[in-house]
Amino acid sequence: MEVHHGLRRRRRRVLADVTLDIAAGETLGLIGETGSGKSTFARAVLGLVHVSAGSISVDGEDVTGYNARQWRALRRRGVVQYVFQDPLRSLDPDLTVEDSLTEPLLLAGTDRRTAAGRARDLLTRVRLPHELLTRLPGELSGGQRQRVAVARALATEPRLLLLDEPVSALDSANRVHILEILKELRAAGVALVFISHDLGSVAGVADRVAVLHRGELVETGPVADVIRAPRHPYTRLLVGSAPTLHTPAASRSERAALRAQLAL
Repeated sequence: MEVHHGLRRRRRRVLADVTLDIAAGETLGLIGETGSGKSTFARAVLGLVHVSAGSISVDGEDVTGYNARQWRALRRRGVVQYVFQDPLRSLDPDLTVEDSLTEPLLLAGTDRRTAAGRARDLLTRVRLPHELLTRLPGELSGGQRQRVAVARALATEPRLLLLDEPVSALDSANRVHILEILKELRAAGVALVFISHDLGSVAGVADRVAVLHRGELVETGPVADVIRAPRHPYTRLLVGSAPTLHTPAASRSERAALRAQLAL
């Protein structure tokens, strides 16, 4: 996959030669610093940016050449869903939890009574009490909002779920709740892409990890292999800087040397 951005005369390539296959029931950790191309990758999969080379296939369907109408239809079917890092920005502040959960179902043609029952089931699925259905997002805690955002993404039974830093702003208890939900989704055959800047945060969740640096896929492989023997200088920098990984921490001089390599 390649993605370019900007006007015709000033176009710059923001993703280059990124090839990723994600199987049903697999969790892929997509790692990289700000500006590495993580969000651009997610937006390309959602059809929000143009792919200038390569192809995208979702649930066996080649969607690369889809026009705006076809992308809208695909999104309404909910095959792919995205959970934003900040649920307070992704949830409409004027809609109750019930309205937020039923909206994608109503758009897909579900009758209102069935959608209301489904909203209750979704809250149960993310371990939230039904009395929250009448609340507005601003009346919920951060952990509750994040779980509502996950529930909303699950309303259409997606086959691929993209999660942008889903636990970075949560306390340990809510982090455990979210990770348990993701584990259940994986067991149900949903493919998950866990987007993060921190390798340590996905090490215990992902099956494989893909490392993006300056718009290029510099390393990919099983999590344990990448942590044990990182090949690219940027990956070695990530591994050495992650305090939660059971690896010797890189010294300041070692990190400086790796950064010097990356600057070449």
